[in-house]
Amino acid sequence: MQLSNEEEDYNLSLSKFESMLKTNKVLFFDSEEFEEIILHYLDIGKANLAKKALKLALDQHPKSTGLKLVQVEMLVYDDKLELAEKLLNELYAIEPNNEEIYIQKANICSKRDQHEKAVELLKIALQYTDDYADVYNLIGMEYLFMDNLELAKENFIKCLEEDLEDQSALYNVVYCFEFLDQNQDAIVYLNDYINKNPYSEIAWHQLGRLHYGVKEYENAIRAFDYATLIDDEFLGAFMEKAKAYERLKKYNEAIESYNRTIELDDATSYALLRIGKCYEKLGNLAKAIQYYNQTVHEDPLLDKGWIAITDFHLRQKNYQKALFFVNKALAIDNQNRLYWKRYATINKQMNFFEEAEFGYRKAVEFGDYALDTWLFWVDILQFLGEFESAIQTLLQASEYFPEENEIEYRLAGLYFMIQDNTKAKFHLSNGLRLNFDNYILIEDLFPVVWSKKMVKNYIEKHRKQ
Repeated sequence: MQLSNEEEDYNLSLSKFESMLKTNKVLFFDSEEFEEIILHYLDIGKANLAKKALKLALDQHPKSTGLKLVQVEMLVYDDKLELAEKLLNELYAIEPNNEEIYIQKANICSKRDQHEKAVELLKIALQYTDDYADVYNLIGMEYLFMDNLELAKENFIKCLEEDLEDQSALYNVVYCFEFLDQNQDAIVYLNDYINKNPYSEIAWHQLGRLHYGVKEYENAIRAFDYATLIDDEFLGAFMEKAKAYERLKKYNEAIESYNRTIELDDATSYALLRIGKCYEKLGNLAKAIQYYNQTVHEDPLLDKGWIAITDFHLRQKNYQKALFFVNKALAIDNQNRLYWKRYATINKQMNFFEEAEFGYRKAVEFGDYALDTWLFWVDILQFLGEFESAIQTLLQASEYFPEENEIEYRLAGLYFMIQDNTKAKFHLSNGLRLNFDNYILIEDLFPVVWSKKMVKNYIEKHRKQ
């Protein structure tokens, strides 16, 4: 790659400075060279070298405003705001038209959460600057800090009008549009931007993401295609393109795109998992299981991997294997409610009711409050004859689902089972009020109760009301 003259000079200055540090000879640099050297070290996080360079610079150029402004930047970097402010006021007295002074004052205000004041100062900087893009970008950031996304968006757009290549402003504009739920407006904006800057892979990628967000998958794929044509190593675009193909049920194309991400970088468990899902959708079960196995090998902590492999065997009704994998998953993370629910489901299928009951109890203990989990658990408790426990569990569930007829009918049935007719009738009338037709739950789940004349009469009485 051919370096420009400026870049060559810059690299020469850096190597000259670094060899000077090794030999302890003092060499001369002009003030602009020093500025670039200091900012380079600040950018790469080598603050000590930046401070060394600044000290030498100020020894050689004690009157340079540029270097003093770099000194201010370093003081702000070190949170020495009072000192920075004092130095800025001295500089302001000498050069009141220097935009950098206002930018640094705004930076200090921003650090103190005085964002309104920072914006006022940056607006003054606009009057003196040649670099409008930079100042508009800074104003946009201040509005972001104030959560004023409309004004932030406006300033990032102005920044891009000045400098089409400002990638951070482009990301920020899209962020503002999305946060404001203006996805269609964002698509219009990006199409307009792409007309001016057709080789921006970032813009194409963002356009694809937005189309994906509004379920326009064909358009999303077209945009991701352009992004990957411009940059054939654009990992994110290949990944998003694969997801869009999946949405369109084009599984072979999705697999191809996921595989491209694996060629570009180490295999991620996410890509392996998705490839497995695609093969399963295509009916290639051998390949699917191969990729699921690779997923859990690659990332044993990814619960989606263990769930995919367990569910795969569940769908094949291969309960022994499903149980084997869910037990492996629980050995890694025994507080995962998704694992416990599957553990319970598999054991229920295999008629291991004690284990199933334990699994549902654990699932709820670790935060699974889904209605079906409570009901499966209760039905097993009832099957095991543990009516009191089943009632307590349902009362707990009713705190999460206060007006749920399925809970009320079960409570009625269980109270009838333990001969507490008053409570039974109370819950039965609740159930009938909430969903009359569901009284067949009593017939299905509590045949003994259903055979009682009193219960049928009670239901008939409600039907007539």
